[in-house]
Amino acid sequence: MSKLPDIVLHVDIEAPAETIWPYVSTGEGLGAWLMPSTLQPKEGEPFVLHAGPYGDSPCRVSAVLPPTRLSFHWDAHWLVEFTLQPSDGGMTRVTLRHGGWDDQHVSHTGQSHAVIRQVMENGWRRKLTEDLPRAVLGSSGA
Repeated sequence: MSKLPDIVLHVDIEAPAETIWPYVSTGEGLGAWLMPSTLQPKEGEPFVLHAGPYGDSPCRVSAVLPPTRLSFHWDAHWLVEFTLQPSDGGMTRVTLRHGGWDDQHVSHTGQSHAVIRQVMENGWRRKLTEDLPRAVLGSSGA
């Protein structure tokens, strides 16, 4: 196995962690900016990410610490974690870590993890830095 680096991205959002938390910890919240999901913030709880043309992905919640941390296993190989921490000026820093990349692994789509990782890093960057703040701030009236 040859491990590829985790995807690690940050965004600062002008809202408290309690306002952002439902957007990273519930199916309805993820659906507002990422993709439809059946996520419930209960440790050990299975759920599904509905990834459109890529099909449904089985997941399982691995850790929940409201309103600062949620992690889940995605398919057989990946671990995704959201952390929320206070930042300067009343902002909250949301950090995404997506790990479990193995450049020897080929997915059910026939693509290597190296290829999928690059595609997903670009997708996460847009989703986290554009779509999540838009969903959170649009809902808070800011």
